[in-house]
Amino acid sequence: MHTHPPLDWRPDPEASHVGILIHGRGRDPEEMQGLAAALGLPGLRWLFPRADDATWYPQSFLAPIEKNEPRLSAAIAHIEGLVAGLLAEGVPADRILLGGFSQGACLAAEVLARHPRRLAGALLFTGGLIGPPGTAWPVRPVLAGLPVYLTTSEIDEWVPPARVRETEAWLEASGAA
Repeated sequence: MHTHPPLDWRPDPEASHVGILIHGRGRDPEEMQGLAAALGLPGLRWLFPRADDATWYPQSFLAPIEKNEPRLSAAIAHIEGLVAGLLAEGVPADRILLGGFSQGACLAAEVLARHPRRLAGALLFTGGLIGPPGTAWPVRPVLAGLPVYLTTSEIDEWVPPARVRETEAWLEASGAA
């Protein structure tokens, strides 16, 4: 599951940082490539992972965790494998940017929660931590100082703003900026 190699885009051959940008449900890595171009961040090499059937896990990110297994664990392992591969290439963790859109942002947030490490930053475009209402995520002090860009919309039908605010509170409790 999720064995597709990511698209690898190097707008700057002398890139000092690597970004991993995860697509949303029903989307594709090519769309994330367009988002990366629009961000206009120089000095980044980008990786764009691809989910099987354009979905990382089958149910809502608010469903009980077991309803999204085993795909959720496989998706997290896939993203962690990309990070491990970069570390093995000699890219320090503090030069890796992790991000995503919608389902991809939820997956990126969950990777931060389950496999916390001090990265260069996180870009969470309309997403939040995964789990049903009432889920408590452990505070992760290793994220202290991590720059995070977190967005939402008051009218998003898939990602309730309340969950994004919960994610913001968790990030703040963990010390992220």
